[in-house]
Amino acid sequence: MHVLFVAPHFPLNQRLFVRALKAAGAKVTGIGEPAVEHLDGELKSWLHGYEQVRSVCDVQALFDAVRRVQRREWVDRLEATVEAHVLAAAEVRNACGIPGLSMDQSTLCRDKPLMKEFLRRHDIPCAASSGADSADDVRTFARRVGYPLILKPRAGAGADGTIKVTSDDDLEDALKAYRLGNGRSIAVEEYIEGHEGFYDTLTINGEVVYDFAAHYYPNVLEAMRSRWISPVIVVTNRIDSAPGYSELKAMGAKVISAMKLGTTATHMEWFYGPKGLKFSEIGARPPGVRTWDLYCAANDIDLYGEWANAIVHGRVMSRLSRQFSSGIVALRPDRDGRIVGYEGVEAVQRRYGPLIIDAHIPPPGSPTQPVEAGYHANAWIRMKHPDYDTLRNILEEVGRTVKVHAR
Repeated sequence: MHVLFVAPHFPLNQRLFVRALKAAGAKVTGIGEPAVEHLDGELKSWLHGYEQVRSVCDVQALFDAVRRVQRREWVDRLEATVEAHVLAAAEVRNACGIPGLSMDQSTLCRDKPLMKEFLRRHDIPCAASSGADSADDVRTFARRVGYPLILKPRAGAGADGTIKVTSDDDLEDALKAYRLGNGRSIAVEEYIEGHEGFYDTLTINGEVVYDFAAHYYPNVLEAMRSRWISPVIVVTNRIDSAPGYSELKAMGAKVISAMKLGTTATHMEWFYGPKGLKFSEIGARPPGVRTWDLYCAANDIDLYGEWANAIVHGRVMSRLSRQFSSGIVALRPDRDGRIVGYEGVEAVQRRYGPLIIDAHIPPPGSPTQPVEAGYHANAWIRMKHPDYDTLRNILEEVGRTVKVHAR
């Protein structure tokens, strides 16, 4: 099998998909922005070929690269695992006759109002939502649904560009920030009260072969707006046994079936609160912030390798152990600037060293990143433990213990 893989060099874990495809027996041609001589030797050793493009999000450039390869040899798959690359890859698949995620499917995954409208037609419970091309569209929705509301980009990931509004004054301030019109459009949604998490799968021909559930503490919007919070994500190992997850699994399977997804990774966000379980959104790609690493550590599995087996061989080779819960705590600098030092790292290492999977502790002098840049933006520690509740408590204690000082 010959697989074209978009952006093999960045983010860092992209190379793990390339390594896995090579190990599964595929020929892998990378398509990326750096010149081939700027790729490291290990990555180049896994590549059968490489095509440089000015931007992997430029549909014409991506199309031209794929056509160059197709003139030389047969292409079986074109794979993109980063949210921002999915739509361009789907358009090129369609133009070049390559099987995989279609334009319709990828558009539904990227355009949140279209996604929710489609899923409501298939009886998937979602928040009330709409696309808005003008300020009056948003005001009309607010009068109909009431506050609080969420305003966000039609296509995006995480909490980037997302604003919660609770009054007419809030709404008018938010509308000034979005500056709608002249082709600019946003999504406006009912705010759903409740706990937030995500449900991820690997599917083969539409059947779920692996699934995982994780929880945010606190919810993403709060976590990405408050510097003092050291937010936590915890992957549960109770998904097959604890009450409540069966409803989540059934909803996820229903979404996959409605969208007619084939062999792909999925990432589905959800809320659970007074209005019950509500579906939030889906991406037909792996989750961000290297969450698959947590699944690997928790389940004694190489998920990247099994993803490659699904693509190349149409099957997976390993079982999930569900032995551990795993998680990450993001550690925020006390201000923007440059890191000058840490408190509490040694204490955490002494007390919890055997539970630590890995950590990222940027050295003094490193520039900080904004809080809204996410869970991997600054320092972080990832851990695992056989008991979910114990791990959550430990991660939150680590967040209270470690201080990141900047100036």
